[in-house]
Amino acid sequence: MKTGIFLSYKGLGANLLHLSYCHEIAKKFGPVTLITLCPNLDRVLKDDPSFDEVIYLEKFHKRFFDLFKMSKFLRKFNFENIFIFYPSLRHYLASKIANIKNIYHYPLFNKKNLHLVNTAKNFTEKSLKIKNCPTETKIILNPSKIEKYKSNNLKKVILGIGSSGPTTRWGYDNFASLIKKLNQLGDYYFYLLCGPNEEEGAQRIINQISKKNCESLSAKDVSDIIYYVYLSDIFIGNDSFGHHVACQMNKPSFIILIDTPKAYSDYSKNQFRIIPPDTDINKITHRSSLDPNSITVEMVMDKIKNFI
Repeated sequence: MKTGIFLSYKGLGANLLHLSYCHEIAKKFGPVTLITLCPNLDRVLKDDPSFDEVIYLEKFHKRFFDLFKMSKFLRKFNFENIFIFYPSLRHYLASKIANIKNIYHYPLFNKKNLHLVNTAKNFTEKSLKIKNCPTETKIILNPSKIEKYKSNNLKKVILGIGSSGPTTRWGYDNFASLIKKLNQLGDYYFYLLCGPNEEEGAQRIINQISKKNCESLSAKDVSDIIYYVYLSDIFIGNDSFGHHVACQMNKPSFIILIDTPKAYSDYSKNQFRIIPPDTDINKITHRSSLDPNSITVEMVMDKIKNFI
C-alpha cells in the first residue's frame, strides 16, 4: 500500500514545520513518498526511515490545465493513499484522474485564513482518526556522521543571520554587537547561519569581532548544517529554516520576529519569540515591515539569559 504526501511550500522552514504530520502518516501506513515544492528538503530527510523518497516537484503545479500532466506524474507511483496539505482543486482532480483510491485533502475553495499549524494538525487528526497529534517531532540524523562535525569544547551558538528577505533581518551590526556582549560573559563559539548570497554580511560580522570564535556556514549544504545545529546549544536569529531545525532537535530557539506571522513560531515548546516592544504578536504579518532596530541587543540578552 503506497502512500504519498504533497506539501505545497517552497521554503525549507515551512516544510519542516509539517514534519510531525508526515511522521504520523508514516506511522500508520509505513514509509511514504513526499512530494514537495522545496528543492533541498530531500537533503535534510535523507536518513529518515519514514520516507521512501522525497521528490522535488519543479513543474506541473502552477496552471490549472497542468492537472493532466500532474495526474500522469502521480500515476507512476501507484499510490493507494495521498495526503494533500493544501486546498487545491487542481491537485485533487489530478489525484482522481490518477485513480488514487483514498484522497485526503484540505477543504477545497478555502485558502483564506488557513492557520499554518492548526489546519495541518486538524487535517492530520481527522484523516488518520487520531487525537492529540503532536506538532513537533525530531529530524533524524546518521549517528556515524556526527563525530565528523565535532570541534572544540566551547559552548556553541547558532546565529541565524540570514533570512528569505530583507524585511525579516535583524541586521548584521546587531548580531555583531550581540556577539561582543556574549564574549564579555564567557567562552563561546558562534556559527553564522546564512545563504551563499549573504556571505558578505557574515564577513562584516566576523571583521567586527576581535576573538577568532566566529565561523560562517554560508558555503555549507543543508545536509551539513543540520549536524552543526545538532551539536550546538542554542539558536538565536531571524525567522529562517535554522530555527525550525533547532527546535525540532530540542534546542532552545530564540526567533526575532519582525514580519513573520505568529504561526511560524507557535508549534514547539523550544520556540521563544522576541518581538518589537508594544507590538501585538497576533497582528504581525509578512507585510508588517517593523523596524528591526526596535529590538535592541539588551532585549535579546534579557530573553536568552537563562539559557546562555
